[in-house]
Amino acid sequence: MFGEVLERFIQNRPIAVMVRVLLESFLNADQIDRWFDTVRHAQYTKEILFSSIVGLMLHVVCNIRPSVHSAYRHSEVQASVVALYGKLQHLEPTTSQGLVRYIAGEAESLIHQIGGTNPPLLPGYRVKFLDGNCIEATEHRLEVLRGTKAGALPGKALVVFDPHLGIAVDVFPCEDGHAQERSLLSAVANTIQPQDLYIADRNFCVLEFLFKIHQKSAFFIIRQHGSTPYNPLTSLKFVGKSATGDVFEQRVEITAPKCQTLEVRRVVV
Repeated sequence: MFGEVLERFIQNRPIAVMVRVLLESFLNADQIDRWFDTVRHAQYTKEILFSSIVGLMLHVVCNIRPSVHSAYRHSEVQASVVALYGKLQHLEPTTSQGLVRYIAGEAESLIHQIGGTNPPLLPGYRVKFLDGNCIEATEHRLEVLRGTKAGALPGKALVVFDPHLGIAVDVFPCEDGHAQERSLLSAVANTIQPQDLYIADRNFCVLEFLFKIHQKSAFFIIRQHGSTPYNPLTSLKFVGKSATGDVFEQRVEITAPKCQTLEVRRVVV
């Protein structure tokens, strides 16, 4: 599956051989197909194996092939290209999410075994970076779109990155490319565990989400959105300097949509 991807590096970069072994272990075709059978809902395997789709998309993502059609022409897939695109079109978002979680779980176990984790950013907490990713706009292949400058957005995703492991550990895909990131936060909230610490930008400063984090005995460091209301309990107090300026903090109170209140620390740089 990874031959063309890493062959160019093997001669001058032997470490690529080790990477290849690890990747083929994580994405072993038989193992991937067995996993797919445990998570699929409406989809089924007939002429095109799920592992074949993963292999094709890997070549596109790694820029070995410029498009899915090009990867198909250089593959051993026996089905027609129409069947391939039909398979891709009906790939369930939950399958994509499950694949990320599955690979992350396999990788986490190995990373811990070889002592490959990064130093913890904050000991005692599992830090998670939460950010959004808009899939690039599609080309104007349909005639009705050729007179417009804007491209159709095929999707959006929220991604959770674990800096201790150095890998993405979860993804929340959405087929609506124009959906707001905050519309996916309820799905993220369902996965929060005690002692998680979420770090995110102001787009995720949503009161309901902040309270759900607190209710699950987790924590957050999220940039304040300009429209987020708060009630100051103390005045700003100078607490030190940082590389980007003076640092102040104060105690404030925020109120949830259902009128619950929560006291938090507001930091100003």
